[in-house]
Amino acid sequence: MPRIADSIRLRLLALAAVWLTVALLGAWVVIGGVLERFVTSRFDADAAAIADTLIAQVQVDDTGRAVVANGPADPRYGLPLSGWFWQVDRAGLPVAKSPSLFDMQLNPGAAPAIGATGTGPEGEALRVTTRRFTVPGVDDALTVTVTAPQAEIDAALGPVRQPLALSLVVLGLGLAAATLVQVSAGLASLTTMGRGIKAVREGRTPAMPLPRVAELRPVVAELNALVDRNATVLARSREHLGNLAHALKTPLAAMANTLPPGHPGLPLVKRMDRQIDWHLRRARSAGAGLPRGARTPVAAVIDDILLVLRHPAADRGLLVTVDCASAATFAGDRHDLEEMIGNLLDNAVKWAAARIDITVRASAGEVVVAIADDGPGMADIDHARALSRVGRLDETGAAGHGLGLAIVHDLAALNGGRLRLDRAKAGGLLAELTLPG
Repeated sequence: MPRIADSIRLRLLALAAVWLTVALLGAWVVIGGVLERFVTSRFDADAAAIADTLIAQVQVDDTGRAVVANGPADPRYGLPLSGWFWQVDRAGLPVAKSPSLFDMQLNPGAAPAIGATGTGPEGEALRVTTRRFTVPGVDDALTVTVTAPQAEIDAALGPVRQPLALSLVVLGLGLAAATLVQVSAGLASLTTMGRGIKAVREGRTPAMPLPRVAELRPVVAELNALVDRNATVLARSREHLGNLAHALKTPLAAMANTLPPGHPGLPLVKRMDRQIDWHLRRARSAGAGLPRGARTPVAAVIDDILLVLRHPAADRGLLVTVDCASAATFAGDRHDLEEMIGNLLDNAVKWAAARIDITVRASAGEVVVAIADDGPGMADIDHARALSRVGRLDETGAAGHGLGLAIVHDLAALNGGRLRLDRAKAGGLLAELTLPG
């Protein structure tokens, strides 16, 4: 599995996961805080209403003492030690208190507060509301304290937080799925562009179609321009090489014609001719591995070559059989295919005793051309030498096979194929050429 740093898809998904996690946690904190304030404000409002009721019920009796005429009717303030308490103080001493306090009392804060935190008589957590007020006829200020148990507030928050958490989890899963779809859809154009490049490389199309994605159109246009430029350079190179071949080989031929038979310079001229032929063909084949949409029917090339070799084959009384799949095509330049099959057939015509069998098989993505003869063949030890540079240029190499097999071997490799030599069933040489189809 690729590392995150090596994959655009993983980097995008990882970044999205980080930001999604941060956003959901932030939503949990913010929304949870809003809900908590909403719930607690409701308790605070109830406590404030109780405090207002108590303030309204404070009276001064005949002795000048402040008393609460009627306490709140809420039954929660009557439950023993329920946490729902109220108390009215004067000069730090209780004037009246809720029945839920029994013989205990609250310690109100020094300053008025709404929704403060405090502790009850038994150390329980309370939410405290404290107010100061005055009553006509009483010189001192009074304090009213109303509490609610924090445990009940927390219990009331539970049913609110659970749906919130579930909603955020569902939202997160939905956003994660949407992010995955978005990233996959966004990168699908790169996958399509990769298939287009492969199609050009394999020769199934001359150029890449412009994608619908605006950001990738300049990239594809530049790639198509690069392929066009390479094709132009290749065509010019082959033209210059043809001119060079004519400029070099013609003087050599004239030199050979001027030398008398048996002259010691003739083998040297022949060797120079072979060297020039090899290097020119090798240079001419450069770039053959970059076909531009070429699809060459194999059967038509074989027919054309056999027309040329018909007379040499007839002169030697050779029977040539062809078994070629009609759908067999070569993903490359016709000139290269003619060069490869022509060399193989020329070699077979030269060495066959009575017959040559040509078989062409097509399968997914490749085509196999097998040419077998019934001649003397070649020793297994000479197969590698015949396909190597030393073997094809050394005068002591596989006698008579010259440059043909070596050129086919190099051209096949440049086109993404291979050439294999073996012994034919009839005893001669089997040359099996596998090329992209």
